[in-house]
Amino acid sequence: MERIEHRACFGGWQDVYRHDSPVLGCAMNFAIYLPPQAETQKLPVLYWLSGLTCTEQNFITKAGAQRYAVEHGVILVAPDTSPRGDEVADADGYDLGKGAGFYVNATQAPWSKHYHMYDYVASELPALIEANFPASDARAISGHSMGGHGALILALKNPGRYRSVSAFSPIVAPSQAPWGQKAFAAYLGGDREAWKAWDAAALVADAQERLPLLIDQGDGDEFLAGQLKPELLQAACEAAGHPLQLRMQPGYDHSYYFIESFIGEHIAHHANALKA
Repeated sequence: MERIEHRACFGGWQDVYRHDSPVLGCAMNFAIYLPPQAETQKLPVLYWLSGLTCTEQNFITKAGAQRYAVEHGVILVAPDTSPRGDEVADADGYDLGKGAGFYVNATQAPWSKHYHMYDYVASELPALIEANFPASDARAISGHSMGGHGALILALKNPGRYRSVSAFSPIVAPSQAPWGQKAFAAYLGGDREAWKAWDAAALVADAQERLPLLIDQGDGDEFLAGQLKPELLQAACEAAGHPLQLRMQPGYDHSYYFIESFIGEHIAHHANALKA
C-alpha cells in the first residue's frame, strides 16, 4: 500500500491509500479515518459505500463524519465506487462503468474482467484493513444511493459479518428501477431471475439473519419516485417480518446536505451495535 493523502482532522488522521487489488485487477484507492483512540487500541470499523459518479473523496470531504467517529471511537473506511484504470471497461454516461460499479460481481464481458466490487468490499478490503490498521473485526456498513443498495445487499447476503447496517436514499429494488436495470443488464446479463441475488427487496424474503435495516430518505429527493422506491422494500420487509426503520425526512433531497444532517445519528446507531 502507498499512502497518498495524510491530513490531521479532529485530532485524528484522514488518510487515503492506494493499493493493487487482485480481486479487481487494478489499483484502487480507499479512504480511512483513524480517530485519536486508534493510537492506543483497536477500534470497530464502519464501511461507507458511495453513490454514482463518486470516488473515495465525496464522503470524507462532504459528510462531516469524522467528528462523530471521534465521539464514538469508530474507524471510517470509504472505498472508491468502481475499478479504475486505462484497462478497465467503461461506457458513456454516468450510470454505467467507472464510478458505477453497483457493488455486484459482473458475469458479462467486458465487465467481468474487473467489476467485482462485491468481493472487494465483502472480503478483500476488510482483510486489508484488519491486517494493516488498528481495526477489530467488528464491522458495520452504510452508504448512499447506489452505495445504500450496496450496503443493504452486503449485509443481507453475509449474515454475521456486520453488526449493523444503514442507508441514505438507497436504490432498494434495482431490478425495478432504471438505474439498476441498466447496470444489471450490462453486468449480469438478461436473466432477471439472476438479478434477484443483488436486489435488497428480493433478498429480505430469505434473509438468514434479521439484522435491522435503518434507512433515511428525503421526501424532497428528486429520484424518490423514479429510482429509489422505498415502499418496495417496506412492503417486502412487512411480508417477511424483517425489521426496518424507514424514516422519511421532510424537505431533504438527494445531496450530501441530507447526509451531513443525519450522519451523526447513523454513526451513533452503528457505534451502539459495534460495542454491544
